[in-house]
Amino acid sequence: MDKIILAIESSCDETSAAVVKNGREVLSNVISSQIATHKQYGGVVPEIASRQHIEAIDWVIDKALEDAKIKKEDIDAIAVTYGPGLVGALLVGLSEAKALAFALNKPLIPVHHIEGHIAANYIQNKEWKPPFICEVISGGHTHLVHIKDYNEFEILGHTRDDAAGEAYDKVARVLGLTYPGGPQIEKISKNGDKDAIKFPRVLLENDSYDFSFSGLKSAVLNYVNKAQMKGEEIKKEDVAASFQQAVVDVLVEKAIKACKDLNIKKLALAGGVSANSHLRSEMEKACLKEGIELCVPDLVLCTDNAAMIGAAAYYEYLNGNVADMSLNAYPSLKLGER
Repeated sequence: MDKIILAIESSCDETSAAVVKNGREVLSNVISSQIATHKQYGGVVPEIASRQHIEAIDWVIDKALEDAKIKKEDIDAIAVTYGPGLVGALLVGLSEAKALAFALNKPLIPVHHIEGHIAANYIQNKEWKPPFICEVISGGHTHLVHIKDYNEFEILGHTRDDAAGEAYDKVARVLGLTYPGGPQIEKISKNGDKDAIKFPRVLLENDSYDFSFSGLKSAVLNYVNKAQMKGEEIKKEDVAASFQQAVVDVLVEKAIKACKDLNIKKLALAGGVSANSHLRSEMEKACLKEGIELCVPDLVLCTDNAAMIGAAAYYEYLNGNVADMSLNAYPSLKLGER
């Protein structure tokens, strides 16, 4: 029997609601972005994010239901992101979801934000299923995960310091680019020489799947600072392209290593940084060379959205993971925790 889920996502600076059928078919996916607001501050301001979620939450839900041509009473369950994320932002979506679940007498499904990113691949490729390796790359997370089953995850590696997206934002700020930094770095890199500057590729121990981008970020900062102290002009495009290539080289090498070591011929990308066209291109080349099937979600499914939460929620629901009204927000929730 079909299961139709209304999903809510508000973990950071996008307020989103979606209606998803059977975890794979998106009937609607409405996103209200706050980028224009936070750009003037150079990053997300948590208090402002929370207030804007409150202003947008009812509208995005009504629009999602309208776009899906469905009434609230016809949905089978309410899903919501309950961590990780900004606590104030999470609480807005969580409070709304609990109110709807109570008023409509519908099951409440708690969804881990990173599980949502991983599940975006089930929307992208209707035939995609575990087991596979997934590299989750965003502003707050860089994870390499073995997806053993829809609800079974083994974290192979994670960032020991800065996440890839965080490094992008910090380097962009040093280069005088606007927030968010990732798209800006990617844009100017197209006019730069990726081999102009030899920035470090931090691979850590031979058997490690962990990531570390702090040293690379510091190397870029030092390069820019030294040039400024000497009064030398730097070519931002070359710095951006060389930095981006260093990040991409590490991401590709670690992902391919995990697939080969575990003898798994399926790799997926997820998270905001997976929207990067250079990363997608380099990963595609590496997978083609190694005979690995690659799945990368459409751009709208890479950034935060409720459709991915609805996809993950379907498998949580089938697994009997339903919460009561005591469900709280967990800003530091780790993948696999309940």
